[in-house]
Amino acid sequence: MTTKSKPSETPEKAVVIYSGGMDSFTVLHKARLQGYELYALSFNYGQRHSKELEYAARVCEELNIPHKVVDITAINELVGGSALTSDDIAVPEGHYEEDNMKATVVPNRNMILLSLATGYALSLGAGKVFYGAHSGDHTIYPDCRPEFVDAVNEVTKICDWQPVTIEAPYLYSSKIEILTDGLAMGLDYGKTWTCYNGRDKACGKCGSCAERLEAFEHNKSVDPLEYEEAEPA
Repeated sequence: MTTKSKPSETPEKAVVIYSGGMDSFTVLHKARLQGYELYALSFNYGQRHSKELEYAARVCEELNIPHKVVDITAINELVGGSALTSDDIAVPEGHYEEDNMKATVVPNRNMILLSLATGYALSLGAGKVFYGAHSGDHTIYPDCRPEFVDAVNEVTKICDWQPVTIEAPYLYSSKIEILTDGLAMGLDYGKTWTCYNGRDKACGKCGSCAERLEAFEHNKSVDPLEYEEAEPA
C-alpha cells in the first residue's frame, strides 16, 4: 500500500524595501533565510547616492529574487529640502548623533515608500512588507521610530480587506548589532553601498559612512568597501 506524500507548503510572499544599503541587505537575507518568497522593491527618489540601486540590482540577480525599481523622482517637487536629493545642499559630515545630520531627512519618505510597498504587496497577495529601520535612526529620522512603525502597522492592517504587516526586524537594534547578525549569516558587505555621496568610492566622512565604519570596528572586522583616501593634514 502506497501512501500519498503531503504537498509541500507554499512559501509566504513578502515584499522587501531594498535600497541596496547594508541594513536592507541584511533584512533581505534574514527574510530569505526565514523561508519567504521575496519580492524586492527599490525606489529612485532622486537620491544623489542612486549608485545603491545598482548594488541592489546585482544582489537580486545573483539570488534570483524578482526586483522592481520604481521612479518616484517627481515627489521632489513636493518634498525637497534634503541633502540627499538637492545638489544645492551639501551632505553633512559626522555621526548621526550630531544635529547637522537632520539635513539628510527626506520629509515623510518612509510613509511614502511603505504605502507604495503595501500596495505592491496587496497586488501580489503578500502579507508582509519588510524594511530596515533601526535604533540608530530614531533621533534623526522620525519615520524610523517604533511609534511610527506601530502606527503604520495599524493602518496597513485595515487599508484593504487583506491585512499587511510591516516588519522591521532591527527596529530596536543598532547598526553594530545588525552587522553582527549579518556577519554571523556570512554576508558579504562588499555587495552594499552606504555612502550618501554617489562617487566611485565611499567618502568615509558622511554620517552613513561613519556609522558603517564604527560598526565594522566594533565587530573587529574589515569593511570590504573601498574608501577615498584621507586628505593629507
